[in-house]
Amino acid sequence: MRKKNRPTDSGGNWMDTYGDMVTLLLTFFYRFMPELIYQGKVYRGLPPLYRVSYEDKKGKKKNKVSEYLFNDFELEKFRKTGKKILELQRYKGLGEMDDTQLWETTLDPESRILAQVSISDTVEADEVTDILMGSNVPPRRQFIMDEAKYANLDI
Repeated sequence: MRKKNRPTDSGGNWMDTYGDMVTLLLTFFYRFMPELIYQGKVYRGLPPLYRVSYEDKKGKKKNKVSEYLFNDFELEKFRKTGKKILELQRYKGLGEMDDTQLWETTLDPESRILAQVSISDTVEADEVTDILMGSNVPPRRQFIMDEAKYANLDI
């Protein structure tokens, strides 16, 4: 099992339902069970962003092979290999995967990639959680407007 130790706010596509659920769960752990995060016991699964199907030539035989890629950098690197892309699927959330793909990419303990959740600045994390989860709308709106420039939108 591969584990990536990254902060919770880097990487991944958080602009989908899965991301919303993860955010709520992380908020729950942070607020009610922070010791689990501090002890390094909370992980999140990192699903792939792309599935690339390509033609693999072995001798005279051609086979269709699929590979999962986790970010735009990996996709650009794949494109430079010169392999003929037959299909390119971009996942916008886990709901676009069938049960086999979900198992292969995110659930199978032998192949999944996990990111350890960490909180480097608890004061800032608490402030952001208060702003985003609180009932006071103006600070939340201002935070979203200020942070929108960092968003990686797929529209």
